Amino acid sequence: MPRRPYRPPELVGRLFRRSDVLRHGVLTAHQVRSNAWIRLRYDVYADARLTRDHELITRSVLMGLPPDAVVAGPSAAYRLGVRHAAAFHDDVHVITHPKAAMLRQRGVRFHETVLEPDETMELDGHLYTTPLRTAWDLAGWLDVVRAVTVIDSMLGNGLLEVAHLAELTRARQGRRGSALARRAFALADGRSQSPPESQLRVRIVLSGLPRPQAQLAVPVRGRVLHPDLAWPEYRVAVEYDGEWHDDPDQFHLDRRRLNLLIAEGWIVLHVTSRRLRTDLPTVLTEIRQALHSRGWHP
Repeated sequence: MPRRPYRPPELVGRLFRRSDVLRHGVLTAHQVRSNAWIRLRYDVYADARLTRDHELITRSVLMGLPPDAVVAGPSAAYRLGVRHAAAFHDDVHVITHPKAAMLRQRGVRFHETVLEPDETMELDGHLYTTPLRTAWDLAGWLDVVRAVTVIDSMLGNGLLEVAHLAELTRARQGRRGSALARRAFALADGRSQSPPESQLRVRIVLSGLPRPQAQLAVPVRGRVLHPDLAWPEYRVAVEYDGEWHDDPDQFHLDRRRLNLLIAEGWIVLHVTSRRLRTDLPTVLTEIRQALHSRGWHP
């Protein structure tokens, strides 16, 4: 029977420097190499039972940075609760002062800029950009689809308000990154129910089609339905069928609900997660044809 990995109580659920535990005799070099620990970066290890997410890798990066380094962009969004903003293997985004001498590090994306005092906040003893500054950086650093997807979630979670985004773009008009921010903020919509819905909505608009309304309230036979995306003037709706619709009962309820829309003269198109990933041009063509059939012209 294999021996259970040795975990000293002071290291359970913790990150640590290999050099420190060896110097103080907490572990031997052989014990550090056991499956009780996971190596995150040079000289940085952690309890292997910890969840391997972006927060863990961010914490490991912060162990090697000065205290005035600020976690930003998708890394800050993740810490604020938007879990799809970054993954375990994604780079950690950090803002440093332009005069700070920082060596390049694998897995760390450094951005040199000067932040205003009201653009940072302290969480768990480390500095992070505020939600508003995070949104600005997302718009400037990421492609527009990914940026809007994260900003949608921040709006939906109450981390941001549309009015504050508008104020920010007005206040920073003409500054570097203002055009990208204005574009992303104009496309954002906190009513989106999932990241794929956000991606689909943005792709629709970028393709030249009219902007749909997210989760529009549509009264039908004494009920109020909320199709994922809708063009009420053309009575066309798009429903995204994601993996979370695997529940058979929910699937049938959704179909019954959408049949009510069809009975009222709506065209309802369905987009699956697979089609969103692999067949988007055809999806956009189908939406364009449906809108054309109802009188829309570019």
